[in-house]
Amino acid sequence: MSSEKAAQLLIVEDDLALQKQIKWSLDQFESVAADDRESALNQLRRHNPPVVTMDLGLPPDADGCAEGFALLEQMLAAAPDTKVIVLTGQNAQDNALRAVAMGAYDFLAKPFEPEMLALTVQRALRLHELQSENQRLQAMRQPDALAGLITRDPEMLRICRTIEKVANSGATVLLLGESGTGKEVLARGLHQASNRKSARFVAINCAAIPENLLESELFGYEKGAFTGAAKTTLGKIETAHGGTLMLDEIGDLPMALQAKLLRFLQERVIERLGGRQEISVDVRIVCATHQDLRKLISEGKFREDLYYRLAEIVVNIPPLRDRVGDAALLAHAFTRRFAQEQNRRSLSLAPDALRAIEAHRWPGNIRELENCLKRSVIMADGSQITADDLGLPVLVSADDEVTLDLRAVRDEAEKKAVIAALARSNGNVLKAAEILGISRPTLYDVMHRLGLK
Repeated sequence: MSSEKAAQLLIVEDDLALQKQIKWSLDQFESVAADDRESALNQLRRHNPPVVTMDLGLPPDADGCAEGFALLEQMLAAAPDTKVIVLTGQNAQDNALRAVAMGAYDFLAKPFEPEMLALTVQRALRLHELQSENQRLQAMRQPDALAGLITRDPEMLRICRTIEKVANSGATVLLLGESGTGKEVLARGLHQASNRKSARFVAINCAAIPENLLESELFGYEKGAFTGAAKTTLGKIETAHGGTLMLDEIGDLPMALQAKLLRFLQERVIERLGGRQEISVDVRIVCATHQDLRKLISEGKFREDLYYRLAEIVVNIPPLRDRVGDAALLAHAFTRRFAQEQNRRSLSLAPDALRAIEAHRWPGNIRELENCLKRSVIMADGSQITADDLGLPVLVSADDEVTLDLRAVRDEAEKKAVIAALARSNGNVLKAAEILGISRPTLYDVMHRLGLK
């Protein structure tokens, strides 16, 4: 036997003498054996072998094939990637063809040539390896549901994990954060990570549509429901059936529509304007707002019962100024994207520009940063974007309350410095180590100690 770890093989055969013969013929493989359906399924679950050889005649129906076909069906259902080689009698070609039609990899007639059996197993094993490698590569090429979100900030990474966890739960998600923090990016990521990703993602801004039109936009209307309603039109809720509906700026939803939305969330049925028929709609609701909904509730501007329907999962998105290192990281990404669009691929950010970006408070968050970089890429004269090209005022913020725990202060300062250096170097560990004045192995040790990836 080779010194390398042999592939596993499951031999299903109730004739012990023949079972030993097959093992001997395939001694280059590490094999396990089973002599009936129950033991074969147990071995399959335990070892997950890439290849199985099996006899169709198994007890209690050793002279027939019913037990063998039942086992074949169960094995292919439990491990569809496993290659099953069926061993049949000389005059059982119909059974062999039926087994292949069910999904068996191949068949051999008894008595078989040991060399032919070994060759068939090797081919089946090779095919299994190729398919496994192809699946691994396909998985690597699958786009990340949150690929549109660029961050190194620990709090934002925690939020990303939360989005991934709740994606398939069906729970209503409320995204809270300042304007421009990326609420729609997270909402789209939630949709793409869910089992609804093949259906539509529909977004509507409740603050951008006049109150007298918003109801028809949400719930649709029947022909003749009002002057100008020339045909029946589906609303956003119905359009998103099977998918996800994002209600942006939910804090601006009029009180009358809040009651109607609450009824939909409770009953999951709607009525179009001018209609009397209840229509069932299956849709995942994601809401977003920059407003303080609890304050609106206390002022009588938002229904408390609706809030609790919407707030099954609440995600508070931090502003850009509170995301350690993200401003520089995003600045690199935006510069690269806009430079390619403007055919200025050699354009980069100068050190003074990065310092100005890190010092700015970004009241408009990522949207403000994106617009600033787009303008700077167009207006920059040289090969680098300078602080003057950005045109940002340098704001000095008040000092935070002093922490007297020196270890905590040191660890927090070290963590912020490492994240900022990685962001400034656009993820290049060697350059980040140079910025920090340490060696690359030392930086890896510090990152490991601080829990940074």
